[in-house]
Amino acid sequence: MEEDEKTELSPFTIEQFYKFLSEKKIMAAQCKGCGAKFLPPRPICSNCYSKDLKWIQLKPYGKLITYTIIHVAPKRFQQLAPYAYGIIELEDGLRLPGMIKDVKHDEIKIGMELKVFFEPVVSEDWPNWPAYYFKPSES
Repeated sequence: MEEDEKTELSPFTIEQFYKFLSEKKIMAAQCKGCGAKFLPPRPICSNCYSKDLKWIQLKPYGKLITYTIIHVAPKRFQQLAPYAYGIIELEDGLRLPGMIKDVKHDEIKIGMELKVFFEPVVSEDWPNWPAYYFKPSES
């Protein structure tokens, strides 16, 4: 089966979204009827209620629209605190939350250009939720 066919037949689930992330792809659902895009993906268009959707690959570049510095983190992330967490608006217009790395906290600015990077997958066992993060793009 060709790669495009495999992508086209993949279910519109969060699990499939994470499987694409493990392949270093940011994928969203797009309604074939009205063109609305969804990230994370969903199986039904909330605009026109169509179930006729397709996967689209998003560009990994965007601008920071908001952020915070986490000082008191959940147990799993305590060793990382303090760390920056923000939302970027991708070039495709969709928004994605994630950690911001490799930039001093006092140098983070709303509107700064960021790129999505992917953490290496440490295990082949599923579910293995791959991680992504943002850092300044090298324009």
